[in-house]
Amino acid sequence: MNNSQLRRIGVPDFCIKSALAAVQVLAKQRGVRGGAMKKQMRAVLAAPEDFVEDVDLGEFARDIIEDREFTRPEPIEYRTWGSDIDAGAHHQMQQSCSLPMAVGGALMPDAHIGYGLPIGGVLALDNAVVPYAVGVDIACRMKLSVLDLPVAALDEEFHRCKHALEGGTRFGVGSTHQRPQQHDVMDEDWTVSRVTRENKDKAWRQLGTSGSGNHFVEFGVFTLDVRDEELGLDAGEYVALLSHSGSRGAGASVCNVYSSIARKRLPKRYEDVQRLAWLDMDSEAGQEYWAAMNLMGDYAAANHAVIHRLVSDLLGAAVIAGVENHHNFAWKEMHGGKELIVHRKGATPAGAGVLGVIPGSMADPAYVVRGKGNPASLDSASHGAGRRMSRTQAKDTYNFKAVKKDLATKGITILSAGADEVPGVYKNIDAVMSEQQDLVDIVARFDPKIVKMCGDGSRAED
Repeated sequence: MNNSQLRRIGVPDFCIKSALAAVQVLAKQRGVRGGAMKKQMRAVLAAPEDFVEDVDLGEFARDIIEDREFTRPEPIEYRTWGSDIDAGAHHQMQQSCSLPMAVGGALMPDAHIGYGLPIGGVLALDNAVVPYAVGVDIACRMKLSVLDLPVAALDEEFHRCKHALEGGTRFGVGSTHQRPQQHDVMDEDWTVSRVTRENKDKAWRQLGTSGSGNHFVEFGVFTLDVRDEELGLDAGEYVALLSHSGSRGAGASVCNVYSSIARKRLPKRYEDVQRLAWLDMDSEAGQEYWAAMNLMGDYAAANHAVIHRLVSDLLGAAVIAGVENHHNFAWKEMHGGKELIVHRKGATPAGAGVLGVIPGSMADPAYVVRGKGNPASLDSASHGAGRRMSRTQAKDTYNFKAVKKDLATKGITILSAGADEVPGVYKNIDAVMSEQQDLVDIVARFDPKIVKMCGDGSRAED
């Protein structure tokens, strides 16, 4: 009997493996075949408790009993911030909260559908990590550097600013610098997993690049209404550099390899949540992924550091203050007196007093925020405004040249981008911020003035 025949007589998927093993033993040891085999297997299905001690059929019988006694736990509850969230994102969040080790969850006001855990989803698990709940672009992050330039320089020295953005990084899938950049991250242990070891050379070539999708590097006006001691800045307006990108090709490879391993190990009872396949933190694969993920976090931070160094050097400016944070990552954190693995996929860490950056769009402000440490959100906030339409719909809806021209009349220069990233594809950032006032305080505002994104039509890497 094969898989299909076993399923036709009522063998559950969970029990197929032990059923096949029993079939092979019965055929070889007892000469049971054909109709007699079907009769024997049906007998076990009808009364498995009668066969638990049988040498040849015991494992199959015990699997049948286990399967019948198994009750999938009800999904845990999660809290939602924001009202403009599509049903697909809620469905994904409900699936995420149905994982057997789920302990806590929250959905941020910028939430929209993603792979597995929705973008804007926060998920706390007990001793398990989900590669796709971290995301393909591991450690995608924000970095803002305040520069020692007068605001007038954005207009008076526009060509120098343009040259600095265009020379300081590279955009597009597979983009690299002609000459590999230097950073201590390349001296870290890249042998923590096979995939990081094999991708080290690629990572080095891509160090200091920005990729495609919603990744950007831009200059803008940074406005601080009152002095902030942590930033060390007085109230006023400053020139700032803001970037958004992650771990590039190396991070994507880590996600693909370990999500594949997790899917192969996914219990059959959870086959409907393939993109939420998990790795036990006590397993070798779980430990490898955790080490690789953290290396990708260090690499993504280095990537931004190189970009900001190159751009500021080309501009002849010095950095006088800065803020940065991941928003596609998992952390070991204490919540409710227990250590949990907290996944923030498109969500910003917002523990009490923690600084972060929440961007809007190429035409709308980004905000530097300070977390309030709200336990209901697992110390999290949104990672941006959040998309309100797909890339395909955006390209069918907007004419990029017309949008670019309109933004120019508003004092915003777009050096390169695509129709799938125009302001209209995003939710209103101020509405999003108003819906999370219990999660963060606004510290400062960044208004984009000179924006560079990928404009070659490359597939999105965000």
